[in-house]
Amino acid sequence: MTLLLDTHVFLWWRLDSRRLTRPVRNAIATADVVWVSAASAWEVAIKQHLGKIQLEDSFASMVEGSDFHPLPITLAHADRTADLPPHHMDPFDRMLIAQAITEGATFVTHDRGCEPYDVPILWT
Repeated sequence: MTLLLDTHVFLWWRLDSRRLTRPVRNAIATADVVWVSAASAWEVAIKQHLGKIQLEDSFASMVEGSDFHPLPITLAHADRTADLPPHHMDPFDRMLIAQAITEGATFVTHDRGCEPYDVPILWT
């Protein structure tokens, strides 16, 4: 199984948050590939700048320390966002959904705003 983690899911994983259910934890721990998008790094950087979040380590080192794979944003991913219906207007979530669709990954999220999209979702 290939998973793409929503930004909050990655942060919850790193914090060992109880917000991640045991089945989700097991799915992440046993997945063939777990991706964390450059879109998540960008989202966190903006939130850090605004003072909404503080990290003890760099986002990149956190991804590397989790043995997850970074997923760059490609032109194909950007093009795919143009085809998405406007169910969710958050640009970061739209990119993550487009990436999951393009790459054939299951999207791991808690955000019910992602539900209407034609992408496999593993709910936290």
